[in-house]
Amino acid sequence: MTADTWWDALPESARERVDGFVLNDGRLHAVREVLEAVQALPEGPRTPRPGLHGCQEMVTARYQALADRIAPRPVPPRDTETLAARIGQQSGRPAALEALWDGDTDGWMVDLVAVFDAPRSEVGLATIRHGSDLRLFDGQVPPWPEAQEAIRIGTALAERFDVPFHFASPDEPDDQAIRWRATL
Repeated sequence: MTADTWWDALPESARERVDGFVLNDGRLHAVREVLEAVQALPEGPRTPRPGLHGCQEMVTARYQALADRIAPRPVPPRDTETLAARIGQQSGRPAALEALWDGDTDGWMVDLVAVFDAPRSEVGLATIRHGSDLRLFDGQVPPWPEAQEAIRIGTALAERFDVPFHFASPDEPDDQAIRWRATL
């Protein structure tokens, strides 16, 4: 059975709940709902139920079908004043600002963190994402706009606190790139 066929096999109430989660951009809740609904269906003699990956595909299809109606999540402030205030709320002075690639089932993002020595810790300041990895197929990246924004904000914050800014892989996503502490 295809993802569409499995979607049609789900009870109407489950499909409505999934669409409700999708419209509120609740991907994980939607996947869980599909997985639970699929597991509640009777098993056919030759067609095994889809697993987690198949359920994710169904939710992705619902995101595509409902794309023009999905309520976007508010983006937390990423201006230098707000992020500088967050750094200022920490005990101690930052040792560096760092930008790190991270990824999930939607694609790549850049996390901006303040690195502290005393005590040795990191504080997440912002997660910057400018769309899903569908951009790759549309020919819209590189350059990666999230990397450009992280460089702009990270550099401004680093100058403000007179610390280094480190971004080991600004030109392409690499979640295994060398970290600032490893460069010392």
